[in-house]
Amino acid sequence: MAEHEAGDPHRPPAATGQTPDPARGGPAGGVAGGTGGDAGSAAPDGRCAADGQGDQDGQGARGARGSQRGQGAEHGARGDGQRAVLALACAAQFMVILDVSVVNVALPSIKDSLGFDAVALQWVVGAYAIAFAGLLLLGGRLADLYGRRRVFLCGLALFSLSSLVGGLAGAPGVLIAMRAVQGLGAAVLAPATLTILTTTFAEGQGRTRALATWTAVSSAGGAAGNLIGGVLTQSLSWRWTLLINAPIGLLTGLLALRLLPADRAREAARRLDVPGAALATIGVTGLVFGVTQAERHGWAGPATLAGLGGGALALAGLWWVEARHAGDPLIPRALLRAPGVRVGNAVMLLAGACFIPMWYFLSLYMQDVLHYGALATGLGFLPHTLAGIVAARLAPLAMRRVGARALIVASALLAAGGFLWQSALGPHSDYVTGLLGPALVMSTGMGLLITPITTTVTSGVAPDAAGAASGLMNAARQVGGTFGLAVLVSVAGTAAGAVAGYQRAFWAIAGLCALVAALAAALPPSPPARTTDPRPTPDTPDAPDDDPPDQPTGAEATR
Repeated sequence: MAEHEAGDPHRPPAATGQTPDPARGGPAGGVAGGTGGDAGSAAPDGRCAADGQGDQDGQGARGARGSQRGQGAEHGARGDGQRAVLALACAAQFMVILDVSVVNVALPSIKDSLGFDAVALQWVVGAYAIAFAGLLLLGGRLADLYGRRRVFLCGLALFSLSSLVGGLAGAPGVLIAMRAVQGLGAAVLAPATLTILTTTFAEGQGRTRALATWTAVSSAGGAAGNLIGGVLTQSLSWRWTLLINAPIGLLTGLLALRLLPADRAREAARRLDVPGAALATIGVTGLVFGVTQAERHGWAGPATLAGLGGGALALAGLWWVEARHAGDPLIPRALLRAPGVRVGNAVMLLAGACFIPMWYFLSLYMQDVLHYGALATGLGFLPHTLAGIVAARLAPLAMRRVGARALIVASALLAAGGFLWQSALGPHSDYVTGLLGPALVMSTGMGLLITPITTTVTSGVAPDAAGAASGLMNAARQVGGTFGLAVLVSVAGTAAGAVAGYQRAFWAIAGLCALVAALAAALPPSPPARTTDPRPTPDTPDAPDDDPPDQPTGAEATR
């Protein structure tokens, strides 16, 4: 694209001997806005050199103005295309996160409709969660090797078709199987949405704003699951919690075909690391399975030990294969050598352990203690959702003022304060005194936290490793949330009474937030933003050129 913008790359410089510069009305200005700065370099009637130079300067100025107008129009179109891609990625991410929780309030209706027993019913949620978390590393790497557009469309098709079949299911086994396929589609789709953003927006304020919007939409999807599920179940049927994905997925796919650029031809030498992919999937799936079994059978139960032991053994095998035998590893070695990636993913894992369980305990408190129905519980989460969205949108401004690392520390401590406040709830607390105030504080902390972590983890990552970085970050968040929930359920179970258990859980979450702040201090510092404009790369034809980029935060080794 750089050659198309600059005209003929073999064209000689202007007669003045200066290097053509598109920003100053050189050859690119002639292409974009009319005559270039070299239009008056010769005086055909033999006028004196001064007249010729004056003519050249005048025409050069007009050419520069034409260039600026042409580049402005081009940049406007480019910005519109980027906003459309951002909307597309956010729509897909919303669907993925929404389906983590959308069926929660519909479980009683699903049980009555299809004849589930209590043991099998948990797999309506568990099958999706296990497949989603277990396949994220694989899904992220697929986007690097086979193309972001192709992988995005395949993941969207899997997700939408399985939603359609699951919504029409007439037997428990069919629904559980389709929820697992949904999780597979989500594991392919979620890293692709983040990869599309990090390769469409160059590093800097433009990317930070895009990631803030993506984060806000993710937070809204998690919080809106209970509300949308309650509305659909109460007004239509539990089946529409799944069926609604089919038309949305179809529309999103049609837009993706139009908006996303075609993938480049795949390099024959780059192949999927099949042993690494298998070991990563088995390892993460085993760990998540073991943790989910711990909630029902305890940490010493046979199913729990088998899942945790098998998962740990597979991950140990993954480390050995990747370090010694993989020619093109599932997680590029240079990626893990970057401090921002290593520490950033550890911070993201702990953040997931804090925030994902929050919805579980608050939902139980509202339904079991305050005796809210499904719809009222969903509405009760609106302040959390709105505060998180507003905070996520403010995160780029805060990052420009204090830097990513300082913002992570401050927002984690703010969230810790909100969870401490939330732990004061009692059996006679009402919504305003027991939930609303803490909701605003901890949700603001959450909203401010995720964007700087995401920016840190993805900064400086080479385009051909962007999918792996996205998959690793998403996996860290989901695995952290799963482990955190299992541990916190165990902590709450040791208390005398449900309310005392919720209080202990929120105390523990506040402690985890403080640990996030402490670990974030080990992140690379964020230097001041450079003042130069980012240059588009061949992989990012629509990269913006108006936002000053932030310098990479410790991931230069991946370039």
